[in-house]
Amino acid sequence: MTINCKGELIDLSTPKVMGILNITPDSFYDGGAHKNEKSVLNHVENMLREGATFIDVGAYSSRPGADHVSESSELNRIIPIIETLLKAFPNILLSVDTFRSSVAKQCIAAGACIINDISAGLLDKNMLPTIANLRVPYIMMHMRGTPQTMQEQTTYNNLTKDILFYFSERILEAKELGIIDMIVDPGFGFSKTLEQNYELLNHLDLFKIIEKPILAGFSRKSMIYKKLKTSPKEALNGTTVLNTIALQKGASILRVHDVREALECIKLVESLNH
Repeated sequence: MTINCKGELIDLSTPKVMGILNITPDSFYDGGAHKNEKSVLNHVENMLREGATFIDVGAYSSRPGADHVSESSELNRIIPIIETLLKAFPNILLSVDTFRSSVAKQCIAAGACIINDISAGLLDKNMLPTIANLRVPYIMMHMRGTPQTMQEQTTYNNLTKDILFYFSERILEAKELGIIDMIVDPGFGFSKTLEQNYELLNHLDLFKIIEKPILAGFSRKSMIYKKLKTSPKEALNGTTVLNTIALQKGASILRVHDVREALECIKLVESLNH
């Protein structure tokens, strides 16, 4: 499985790491940690040095109940960061975490190369046509409602089947528009109860039927620290455990705050497969 980023084919048959750069003041783990250019550059340099293939930049916190952010605020936060990062690291592969087509368009024009959409195009009817025109890889996640309402929408007939059906519909619509490079993210922590997250992880290998790369994002989430009765700060070990399970069940991308530890997971799990 490959995706095309700026003319470069990225082979996902060996799993890759996507490092998280949150530039939102209210993100659940590192909110407000990167307040200035120097802090952002140091953090990204560190993630790239540790082996991140992609850096995912987000300017709209999607944690449950997060404050709504206007489109102009999102753009004012994110465009200068993209420009700064590309100036410092010309070969960086930047993913942008947004559900707004206009933000996606301007971020790709500024030099980003992947769009990571928590709503799979359902929060902006122009998103899929925009991605088709931009011809960039598209990460589509499973969520119901919005970040403000998603935790009220956790009733399913059959959790795994319902999510697989959701992706079959979203992928078909995207294909009909000519979108080629798609990655699916089951959306751990989004519109799912604590127990449903583990049920979904247990059945993650069934997502191979979609024949698209799978992105797994557990990093320091409440499904870990609430289960262990700790905090996001103490959830690295739990993150590593779940990353390992996801890799064994077929994940192609790990989206994480801690790049070095995720790369170690990949190297060790890959050793079992040879």
